[in-house]
Amino acid sequence: MEKNQITIKDIAKKLNVSASTISRALKDHPDISENTKIAVRELAAKLNYRPNTLARSLRQKKSNIIGVVIPQVTHHFFSSVLSGIEDVAYKKKFNVIISQSNENYEREVKNTYTLMQSQVDGILISKTKETVNYTHFEDVVKNNIPIVFFDRICANINADKVVVDDKNAAFEATEHLINIGCKKIAHFKGPKNLEITTKRLNGYLEALKKHNIPIYDSLIIESDTIEGGREAMQKLIADENIPDGIFAVNDMTAVGAMQEIKANNIKVPQDIAIVGFTNGIISQISDPRLSTIEQNAYQIGYRATELLIERIESKKNIENKTEIIPTKLIIRESSIRK
Repeated sequence: MEKNQITIKDIAKKLNVSASTISRALKDHPDISENTKIAVRELAAKLNYRPNTLARSLRQKKSNIIGVVIPQVTHHFFSSVLSGIEDVAYKKKFNVIISQSNENYEREVKNTYTLMQSQVDGILISKTKETVNYTHFEDVVKNNIPIVFFDRICANINADKVVVDDKNAAFEATEHLINIGCKKIAHFKGPKNLEITTKRLNGYLEALKKHNIPIYDSLIIESDTIEGGREAMQKLIADENIPDGIFAVNDMTAVGAMQEIKANNIKVPQDIAIVGFTNGIISQISDPRLSTIEQNAYQIGYRATELLIERIESKKNIENKTEIIPTKLIIRESSIRK
């Protein structure tokens, strides 16, 4: 405790009432008169009283704090997820501690254990591209701390999960390219360790097979950043292996590819049509504007937090569930052929 920190007992002594009266007044208890509440609040503010949240959480065995571990705070998808998380937490009177793994496995492990040691009531996690060892997540479960995975999940961990139907969304995006006349479609895929990578790849492949479009291994390239999109396109152009359509694992990769295409005086969408995945800000300001899959990041964060708080506050054992948030194909100029 800080030196000279004001306590409820100090306020009670000055107002000549009991400490329990002060406590109930600060909690806006209906049994306390409005005049007493006003007097208590005014004196508490004047004395710079701050509740000892740590002591209270130890007494109640509840901190009302949720921990979040995300790969990148600056990524539009994750910042939108955080908005959903914060809105639910605020409404339910929970505070949020946000930590960033920065796509680093060791940092993710450290952040997870730090949150556990901080006595959080539950943890929301989207894992890194590097993560293949799940011991730290298993320890969260073993310590009876509720955990909800979102977007980048760990299928083998016994926990709630919130995702989109990545396979069907990828199928829809690829089929859209086929429907506008594309016959040689590339896929710039995500890292091999992520389940979303496999599902989006499978959706792409399924659409090609359905429409008897040839599948070329040389057109399936791991690339999930702007720079990666540029490099993947550079390689295809250098190899004279130019597709007429591209389905990218995310908007950043799609825009990187688009930049390289335009730099080589190839027209979008006339020569190469492009579809991304996320519907971030970059898809709306690119030139031409990018067709993409609306991933509903805000809703993912919102629902994941609702599930976590339901589990925190439940007195019963709730069966783990996987919730699927709907997606939508947004068609813009990058894939409209007249």
